[in-house]
Amino acid sequence: MQCVILAGGLGTRMRPRTETVPKSLLDVAGRPFVDHQLAWLASHGVDDVVLSIGHLGEQLEAHVGDGARFGVRVRFVSEGSVLRGTAGALRLAAEAGALAEEFLVVYGDSYLPIDFGAVGAAFRGSGASALMTVFHNEGRWDTSNVVFDPAAERIVVYDKQRKLRPLEEFRYIDYGLSAFRRSVLEEGVPAGQRYDLADVFRELSLRGELAGFRVTERFYEIGSPEGIAELERYLGGT
Repeated sequence: MQCVILAGGLGTRMRPRTETVPKSLLDVAGRPFVDHQLAWLASHGVDDVVLSIGHLGEQLEAHVGDGARFGVRVRFVSEGSVLRGTAGALRLAAEAGALAEEFLVVYGDSYLPIDFGAVGAAFRGSGASALMTVFHNEGRWDTSNVVFDPAAERIVVYDKQRKLRPLEEFRYIDYGLSAFRRSVLEEGVPAGQRYDLADVFRELSLRGELAGFRVTERFYEIGSPEGIAELERYLGGT
């Protein structure tokens, strides 16, 4: 099972620390965050990782190496200094020949305490072009942006602007783990242009091609000092 980690961002909310260290290498509970992330992926059946890097990516490449000490194979695709957005980064990885026909995607600042193998299996069984994991949010952690049909296990609408449906219908939020067929990127994302996954998800949902997987465990992130502190408390209790 392959998972792409999108780790090329500037980490602006964590400046000045991220001016000299990429966000994925920030210390969390005494270890670089990426160590926790790769260990979790390996424990859930992921054996092939593509790290999409950009800002200070050479540090991340030097630290992770080939991934063998984490129990995974790691390859790197660098955006260099011209960031292409989340979907653009995946398109670049496809052009580099790094993507499997089906793969998972997670963000480089997210720690998601769920079974990645179960999500991969759900995607393969869905027959959909892509899958989004969702959390029943009701506005608790961030702005809810998903209308989800649990019975059909389909995303009815993904809309960050929340203009396509009445506000009260948006009860779920994108959890941060998704799955794709490579053809979605090759056919739907322009080469060499900045493009965001939010636009890809929106179009797929409107075409009825976006499966949904409901998650009940909250997510953690290292995009803020508060987020790091919460994750450290969680890791300290596991």
